[in-house]
Amino acid sequence: MTRVFNSRSGRQRRRSLRKRMPEAEVILWSKLRRKQLGGHKFRRQFGVGKYSLDFYCPRLRLAVEVDGDSHFREQAKEKDSRRQSFIEGFGIEVLRFTNHEVRANLDGVLLRIEEVARKREQILGLS
Repeated sequence: MTRVFNSRSGRQRRRSLRKRMPEAEVILWSKLRRKQLGGHKFRRQFGVGKYSLDFYCPRLRLAVEVDGDSHFREQAKEKDSRRQSFIEGFGIEVLRFTNHEVRANLDGVLLRIEEVARKREQILGLS
């Protein structure tokens, strides 16, 4: 049986990504770690199939992606769309923010994540 979540084959890559997170991800992680956001546990660089999610809350099936400039090219948009469809196929909701949004409006980003987290609790019958 193939492991879909956090497969062993991607472990080194995920570890490497955690060690060299872009500034915007470091900023957001400082607010998501240790259950600081509504008591929800987020993991960073969580594997789903061949993809790594920037941040993921397993309980809520909620992924948070922070996109840099490379994600705005046409080819990258298509790749992101396929990736997101694959991830959503597991019942995971994906929130996307740009590096700029995280740096310029961190409070707004956190508020949006909290809103979606509350919605996910209701949808999944966790509240």
